[in-house]
Amino acid sequence: MNARKNKLVALAALGLTGALALSACGGGSPSADGGSDAGGAQPGAASGQLAGAGASSAESAQGAWTQNFIALNPEAQVTYDSVGSSAGREQFLAGGVQFAGSDAALTEDELAQSAEACQGGTAFDLPVYISPIAVVFNLEGVEDLQLSAPTIAGIFAGTITTWNDPAIVADNPEATLPDLAITPVHRSDGSGTTENFTSYLSETAGDVWTHGEVDEWPIEGGQSGDGTSGLVSVVEGGNGTIGYADASKAGNLGIAKVKVGEEYIEYSPEAAAKAVELSPRAEGRSEHDIVMELDRTIDDPGAYPIVLVSYLVLCDTYADQETADLVKAYAGYVVSPEGQEASAQAAGSAPLTEGLSTDATAAIESIKAAA
Repeated sequence: MNARKNKLVALAALGLTGALALSACGGGSPSADGGSDAGGAQPGAASGQLAGAGASSAESAQGAWTQNFIALNPEAQVTYDSVGSSAGREQFLAGGVQFAGSDAALTEDELAQSAEACQGGTAFDLPVYISPIAVVFNLEGVEDLQLSAPTIAGIFAGTITTWNDPAIVADNPEATLPDLAITPVHRSDGSGTTENFTSYLSETAGDVWTHGEVDEWPIEGGQSGDGTSGLVSVVEGGNGTIGYADASKAGNLGIAKVKVGEEYIEYSPEAAAKAVELSPRAEGRSEHDIVMELDRTIDDPGAYPIVLVSYLVLCDTYADQETADLVKAYAGYVVSPEGQEASAQAAGSAPLTEGLSTDATAAIESIKAAA
């Protein structure tokens, strides 16, 4: 196991150990222990079974959240199946799971469809996981790579086909680049990561990437992988491969610096959070439906524009009080400072700002049981 993965495992274990310690001593904030800040339960009193499904990008974060929450609430069981954003939303809207994880917010049509699953109410989105999308590559002899938006777009559109193409050379004047075919790798499943990545390509290099913002890869053929781990595995298995993945899953792969303004910058949770901070909220949404309108064209060198915001998709109305209380307790933990710290330790994500956390908590408090 490499040093990066060792660190992530150790930090995840530390987060769980901290949660167990809080449970043992009865301390911690109300929301961290699944209690009064989200659902009115007393510390450790959450009980019942809860199932979620969705984005594989947040798999590590969801693993930390569910383990820590169960440690704090032994009478509760929470599971999460990382089937991808699209499949997770489908299961949620069909009533198969009580919450979804999605790297793309619900569409207007999906919000309308949610009335059946939400007992006549509606679903809403809460930002819970902010993370950079890394442009990952595996190219023998090359450790450092710089790419501008038009170059990235050309690679994935198939118009730049070799690693010594003049466009890549111009981005990397001091690098020795081989005369080797580029193998772009994309997600084979419907993916919020794909939607965020193609949003970046479309907004920053629309004359090169003409396929728009899509959650299913629009170009026939090519190499692909199922889920984040599947894509990373395909990139790892070749030479001259390049793909896109949540940065927490990059492992030993090279990660390209991305041109922002006149500088090439590395990804980081802080730079991803800065990009979200500089972006407005989407208009026309209900009070508790908190969706970010990410600005991919920012030129602030402190902001990393290929960023995803993964949402927790919830109902405002559940069939019974026990389910409503458990959803409120779990979601309250996820958006709490303790929950966000667990995600940062396990997956390297950027914590929510205080304002987003406060607004998300208010939305969670509005959840109720059907009359």
